Amino acid sequence: MNAGALLHLLQFASPALPIGGYSYSQGLESALEAGIVHDADSGRAWIVCYLHEVVAAWDAPLFWRLLKAFEARDDASVALWNERFVASRDSAEFRAETVQMGYSLKNLGAELGVADTGALTGDTCLPTAFACAVDALGMPHQEALLALLFGWAENQVLVCVKSIPVGQVAGQRMLLSLRDEIALAAAHARTLADDGMSNWSPGLSILSMRHEVQHGRLYRS
Repeated sequence: MNAGALLHLLQFASPALPIGGYSYSQGLESALEAGIVHDADSGRAWIVCYLHEVVAAWDAPLFWRLLKAFEARDDASVALWNERFVASRDSAEFRAETVQMGYSLKNLGAELGVADTGALTGDTCLPTAFACAVDALGMPHQEALLALLFGWAENQVLVCVKSIPVGQVAGQRMLLSLRDEIALAAAHARTLADDGMSNWSPGLSILSMRHEVQHGRLYRS
């Protein structure tokens, strides 16, 4: 991995990227309200379960397919996987999250002049916009997948730090403890067959729907 690709990857995977990722908890705030997550240990258990049962089974392998579709200049596959990801968002908040962040990343890439996003029309989900940037900037695919997973995990840990709350050091300890889990999730995503992919997570869907009417929310999902 050359220095230019690494620097591009660090920039686009950073929580400081102005696409609004910090404003979403992806159902975690609802889990906190329900008492499912209440300390550092339960927070880590939530993240690990979510990572392996949802992200590694659907979000990450779909992102992997988008990377390969952009590399092959296969516009039909890009459109297919983008459509399936948007359709898989089974609550209003989850759908609004990926469409808003995808829109913001698509526009940011265009404004920075680093990605030709003109072919991305309609509701572009976040994985599609990120895959487009990866392809345009020549980032290696395996590292991009790890960066996507790490960014997701980091955001979940930050929600725990701010909302349980746990201390900053405890949050960093939690993030360090997730390294092997993230590597396993990435390896699983790269090898999962199409008919093995699934976003079946009814408990998470219910929590997300409850969050839409939750009182005193800090996050948008």
